[in-house]
Amino acid sequence: MAISRAQLVKELEPGLNALFGLEYKNYENQHLQVYAVESSDRAFEEEVMESGFGEAPVKSEGSGVSYDQAQEVYTARYTHETIALAFSLTEEAVEDNLYDRLSARYTKALARSMANTKQVKAASVLNNGFTGGQYAGGDGVALMSTAHPTALGPNFANRPTVAADLNETSLEQGIIDIAAFTDERGLKVALTARKMIVPKELQFTAERLMKSTLRTSTADNDINAIKSMGMLPEGYAVNHYLTDVNAWFIITDAPNGLKMFQRSPIKTAFEGDFDTGNVRYKARERYSFGWSDPRGAYGSPGA
Repeated sequence: MAISRAQLVKELEPGLNALFGLEYKNYENQHLQVYAVESSDRAFEEEVMESGFGEAPVKSEGSGVSYDQAQEVYTARYTHETIALAFSLTEEAVEDNLYDRLSARYTKALARSMANTKQVKAASVLNNGFTGGQYAGGDGVALMSTAHPTALGPNFANRPTVAADLNETSLEQGIIDIAAFTDERGLKVALTARKMIVPKELQFTAERLMKSTLRTSTADNDINAIKSMGMLPEGYAVNHYLTDVNAWFIITDAPNGLKMFQRSPIKTAFEGDFDTGNVRYKARERYSFGWSDPRGAYGSPGA
């Protein structure tokens, strides 16, 4: 249904001092702090986890060499969603508006709605990162799990066995756990923590943990080892769309971790209707968020 003069009564009367409610700023592009962005030219993208070989055994003198096999382990699929929103203005509403160009103001509101949806969908991967079922990844478990299955190696965990709030001890243990990650055959992989992602409620805790010269919440005159060793070289980022006030996450340098595929960038269009004179405006975009290798992240839901 088109927006008519009935919804814009005050904008048709002289004496109005200000129009407000559409000028708010956005928390823009916070997904870029979490995801590697790639383009796509198909309906969905698939990425296959492969296993390498196990440890090379000792070959006895005169005996034959051992053979090993590689295999595909699981497939991560990214199915693109179409996000779209539109509005329509009657010809009379546009003609009789006294204060501003209606289309200019409402197209800004349309852009804000599209941007907000993208950030909500991006954060939903982390917000549901501790939940299995429909939120499971290619390996069949949640993004953050104590039992990620592997091809032939032992399971690995990318969350603490006992959920912990963000503090010096839990952050240091998370960095240690990341350094202990193994591949699909149980071999050590050299992954490191790069960045911490926290909700707005933990931004002050994160600042103290990352920026203090000395240890936090202790009377000991010790250095802040996390800062002095540069253990999180990209610092931390606040994501205002995280819903759990206690959950915190670490992004690692795993090559194919959390990803966003951009199928079609945002496009806007408008057209007039000959019969009614109404003008319709539309915005549309296609993308998907997800992860291929769960080693790309580590997280705790908080105690």
